Amino acid sequence: MRKRLVVIAGLVLGVSTLSIEAQQQLTVFARILDGKGTPVTTLEPADVKIMENNVEAKVVKIEPVNWPLKVQVLVDNGIGLGNDNLSNLRTGVRGLIEALPEGTELTLVTTAPQARIVGKATTDRMAQLKNVDLLTPDGGSGRFVESLNEAMQRFEKDKTDFFPVIIAAATTSGDTNSLENTYKQLMKRIEQKPATVHVALYSKNTNSSAGGAVQTEVGIAVTKYVGGRFESINTGTRLATLLQEFGAQVAKSQEGQSHQFRITVARPNGATGNPGGISMATRAGLSAASLTMDGRIP
Repeated sequence: MRKRLVVIAGLVLGVSTLSIEAQQQLTVFARILDGKGTPVTTLEPADVKIMENNVEAKVVKIEPVNWPLKVQVLVDNGIGLGNDNLSNLRTGVRGLIEALPEGTELTLVTTAPQARIVGKATTDRMAQLKNVDLLTPDGGSGRFVESLNEAMQRFEKDKTDFFPVIIAAATTSGDTNSLENTYKQLMKRIEQKPATVHVALYSKNTNSSAGGAVQTEVGIAVTKYVGGRFESINTGTRLATLLQEFGAQVAKSQEGQSHQFRITVARPNGATGNPGGISMATRAGLSAASLTMDGRIP
């Protein structure tokens, strides 16, 4: 006899933005806890019920998820930062690295006068910290939007399963043009390969008329879309502590992300177009802590 299922209130997933029309299968990610609040390590089809628009979808496959975390750190080392804040930037990046889980792959990129990789992707913590010493001032302006777009391009080329994260330490200098096409490319890439993005936007001048409109608008739009964090700051010392906070937040997210299941279901008979919502129920003794379409828990 099938075990009794308990509906999880609130775990209803809207997927109206996803382009899955004409597909006969859906994939969702769920974090399942036992009665003590501990993530379960095994899950059977009889343990869960997935519904599309309140109609049950047949569970086809359940796979445990323990994907690695891959982080790109983008830092504006140009005139918007200034030589006097280089030590704050380095302190912040070091704190960020040390807060991340061991084994995290990290790429370090400067954005002035253009995006340049100064620390290649590596999981070696000592090498990551050593690369921070390569951060030096540049007389040009940072390229915030372009660097985000290029970071997403690098993620696109990686065909393995992983959780992508971008942490940007940007400034209000540079990007004075609208960069509409680059922004559209960026958002399209994020839609196709969702990544979590956190942005710290530093301004030497608290007067909003001094510039930074493009960075502010894009930073807020991108972080809101992916569930990331956007912080506007005007002191270099805050940059040193905020980046460490970002690292700790990413580490906490990864703790949840790395204990999930990827569940493939066959859509109910007659289901067409984009589903209006996905909901989940579990058997007694289990509970669902999260339900997403891409596994990210920002």
